[in-house]
Amino acid sequence: MRALLVTSVGVTCAAALTLPLATPAASAPAPHSASAPPPSTSPASPGAGPPSAQTEATTREAPASNTSDTSNTSATEPRKAGSAAEPAGSTQSLPLAPLAAPSNRVAGAPAVQGVPQRDVRPFSMVGVVWDDAGAELHGTVQVRTRATGTTRWSDWQDVETHNAEHAADLGSAEREGRTVRGATAPLWVGDSDGVEVRVRPEAPEAPDSQDRAATPVPLPEGMRLELVDPGEDPGENPGKASAPDPARGAPANRAAAVPAVFADTPPTAAVLPEVLTAEIAAASAVNAELAELGATVIPALTQAETLESVNLAPGAKPYIGPRPKIVTRKGWGADEKLREKNFGYTKTVKAAFVHHSATGNNYTCKQAPSVLRSIYRYHVKSSGWRDFGYNFAVDKCGNIYEGRAGGVTKAVLGAHTLGFNTNTMGIAVLGSYASTNPPAAAVTAVSKLTAWKLGLFGGNPKGKVTLVSGGSNKYKAGVKVKMNVISGHRDGFATECPGARLYKKLGKARTSSAKLQGR
Repeated sequence: MRALLVTSVGVTCAAALTLPLATPAASAPAPHSASAPPPSTSPASPGAGPPSAQTEATTREAPASNTSDTSNTSATEPRKAGSAAEPAGSTQSLPLAPLAAPSNRVAGAPAVQGVPQRDVRPFSMVGVVWDDAGAELHGTVQVRTRATGTTRWSDWQDVETHNAEHAADLGSAEREGRTVRGATAPLWVGDSDGVEVRVRPEAPEAPDSQDRAATPVPLPEGMRLELVDPGEDPGENPGKASAPDPARGAPANRAAAVPAVFADTPPTAAVLPEVLTAEIAAASAVNAELAELGATVIPALTQAETLESVNLAPGAKPYIGPRPKIVTRKGWGADEKLREKNFGYTKTVKAAFVHHSATGNNYTCKQAPSVLRSIYRYHVKSSGWRDFGYNFAVDKCGNIYEGRAGGVTKAVLGAHTLGFNTNTMGIAVLGSYASTNPPAAAVTAVSKLTAWKLGLFGGNPKGKVTLVSGGSNKYKAGVKVKMNVISGHRDGFATECPGARLYKKLGKARTSSAKLQGR
């Protein structure tokens, strides 16, 4: 959420591993861009609201040099795969306004706000943002959408209010150095070209005595509906590794051997046991070569291959699980022009926080890259974060994706668990798991990922660790908290995340992860 511009790492994984590093990014755009006129809405068109309700629409886009500008695209114009018009996606932003008051409205209660039915350009994900990132939305947010090119409207769907719990820590450069906004969780609704939203405030608080009137709970100021189009999928299949030019020396079925330390990362004290040393020579040249290769997948390694890729003293046997296959940011189509150029790092990775994305379960695994691109755009363009918030993501089929940029072996500082982003990593399981069981494949993927990544930093998945709170609604800043090395978001913040059903599976994930490490 807020941007941490750390240009050097205190400490990172000191092992030389076999995987590509993140591609350097271009400079980031300003949080807002030029506005565009709303698409025309005919009163006779399906789902069109009354003319008086046709509110202004602002399109938040990448810089002018980016070909994602869709401000001249009509709401009903079909998108063409591979067209230059919108390969990188777009965001429409509609201001919320008071809706007609119901006849049974309580006197003194804040007005319901929303956007009446209207036609819009195609989008696939929705969310609501507001001006003050510190303000909480006390109310319910519901949305319904119309499938593109049809007259079919969905039922009303709840949007998780998601109040400030996924964020950069208070006082951090990422939180203080950007124009950040409060935001609900984004909801994946599929390809749609019509929308309606309503935000109902909570009922007024009961008075303490008969002498006082009920206190209304105001809604945050500056609420806007964000409609995110993820753009077209990458040309290559994210499930297949790209085949580099054999002349460059990298096998077609294996990633090039790459040092675990970025060229701009100083070789400071090692996090791993002393027997694990870093190979830093020629890191800059290797990084440049990988950028040219543009790998879309980091291939899986066996346990033996994973340990082979680390420089070990004779007879040493660290607890590191086999490296799982990871779809890179290029693999899921991340537009590197959106995020800030610099990477942010912390000293080590002591723990992993498991989340659910709360984006709903109505996606297919083939759509997962589109879901990720939508969340990425929502985090950066709508919420004002420096990059994708989570370090990794996992879909319902168990595919693992690189999240925030900076290198999958690195201690990359994320914005996932307010108060506990330092020295941890965040893993988001795509979906909502409060009342739905997470697929076994997703839980297994969490086990595989944590066995490998925590192992690089000497972490025991079944162990405990002491973390220092940066301040949350559960622990004051500076408080030392003992937590599981694999924890749920709710362990550090008073929240429902990662959903009751996924939270119950974390015990199994810890056991499986430790077993994969050989413990």
